[in-house]
Amino acid sequence: RERVRAMFYHAYEHYLESAFPYDELRPLTCDGQDTWGSFSLTLIDALDTLLILGNVSEFQRVVTVLQEGVDFDVDVNASVFETNIRVVGGLLSAHLLSKKAGIEVEVGWPCSGPLLRMAEEAARKLLPAFQTPTGMPYGTVNLLHGVNPGETPVTCTAGIGTFIVEFATLSHLTGDPVFEDVARKALKALWKNRSDIGLVGNHIDVVTAKWVAQDAGIGAGVDSYFEYLVKGAILLQDKELMSMFLEYNKAIKNYTKFDDWYLWVQMYKGTVSMPVFQSLEAYWPGLQSLIGDVDNAMRTFLNYYTVWKQFGGLPEFYNIPQGYTVDKREGYPLRPELIESAIYLYRATRDPTLLELGRDAVESIEKISKVDCGFATIKDLRDHRLDNRMESFFLAETVKYLYLLFDPGNFIHNDGSDFDVVITPYGECVLNAGGYIFNTEAHPIDPAALHCCRKRKEEQWEVEDLMREFYSLKKNKKFTLKQASEHGEGESTKDVTDATSGGEKRNSKKSSHSLLSCPSQSFNSKLAVLGQVFLDNT
Repeated sequence: RERVRAMFYHAYEHYLESAFPYDELRPLTCDGQDTWGSFSLTLIDALDTLLILGNVSEFQRVVTVLQEGVDFDVDVNASVFETNIRVVGGLLSAHLLSKKAGIEVEVGWPCSGPLLRMAEEAARKLLPAFQTPTGMPYGTVNLLHGVNPGETPVTCTAGIGTFIVEFATLSHLTGDPVFEDVARKALKALWKNRSDIGLVGNHIDVVTAKWVAQDAGIGAGVDSYFEYLVKGAILLQDKELMSMFLEYNKAIKNYTKFDDWYLWVQMYKGTVSMPVFQSLEAYWPGLQSLIGDVDNAMRTFLNYYTVWKQFGGLPEFYNIPQGYTVDKREGYPLRPELIESAIYLYRATRDPTLLELGRDAVESIEKISKVDCGFATIKDLRDHRLDNRMESFFLAETVKYLYLLFDPGNFIHNDGSDFDVVITPYGECVLNAGGYIFNTEAHPIDPAALHCCRKRKEEQWEVEDLMREFYSLKKNKKFTLKQASEHGEGESTKDVTDATSGGEKRNSKKSSHSLLSCPSQSFNSKLAVLGQVFLDNT
């Protein structure tokens, strides 16, 4: 664990010293470059890792830096997928962890806050990409002008189906349903266009819904679509999303699984098109563990681990029959997926083999990848040549998963025995009780937060109607105590008198919980919060 901590700071401090405010560090030349949109991306991606390592002061400093320095109103073509998982996901996670990090949060948190507003602003910049006949988004959007007129309509499956975790969280926290709506529409469009044998391809035309690349598998171009069906189902307790995944899982087992490996097949016929293992597929055992299929997950994980031990990392492509790398796909950019699976499986089984993988990963990365200014992408695992890049996911995911593997007492692993109670405008809310859902960039989302800011639509409408009627009656001088009592739905006449006379006395009598009340606040207090109808100076 302490070696992993040292790895993080070696990379992070050199990013700050040599690369900030650029997106990424170039560790061989000790400088920086913009890669995904000029957002100081490594800083956003590393933010929640700082808290997981216990560095509260640096977390607080970076939050201030990001609030002052990040601007999304720029003429930049940005990846819709990458901006969502890295920027929106990173900001949402940091927002939900702010109180735990000792930041003095504003009134109404977690339903409001500067990082939440930044996440919402970034997500709104992505919404024009979803304005297609199918609801499936374009892959690239200009943050200032929207989708460029000549933009290609061809998007990978993962680039369409990897929004529900971040966008549903945004909708639940802000009250604006548009984000969750577009994410669900995109998910369902992919489901609707699966083949007769239940598979999806790799790339699709988002205007015509015609499959352009018809290779079906669990790896690059498809991976996080399946991941988000499961994680979205858990986050939202959504049976439909889980049933969709389970149907896909049957087809994947029937057509792509061979001896606990997963191959690539033609999506309509099921015939093998590529007998390769891709390093991005190494998330799959972790996903299997989330649905309780631990035995199959371990067998597949051990296959992948043999490849790691062969090379000291996972090559991007590995030819399964030949047992060797694929030409021009020999690199390892310090990806986290095998370590990600190890932590899920270790939490499920406590099998020490999984800790051995973690130790091997630390050894490999330190021995092969470490340079004076950070950690460099491995260009070729055969001869350990390096490339001048350190992707932001190294600090967001790889280091984070390694640290959590060796830190069983971390707050992320909370089993519910410890939690915080927060009072929001909508009632009492439990946070930080565990059960975090990691987005595909390893940004933890607290699922309980999604229940902190919800009010039923009927309740909202009834409150608005009541407020309009209240003002109308008040204007006409006809607001009698009898009417006030009726509108209070169970409040005593005395309670309403106290409220309308300026609230000099706090209600001593607890009201029953009607449609318009919530457990933590009496009816008139809730109206004061929502509409400032009544004033309560006590």
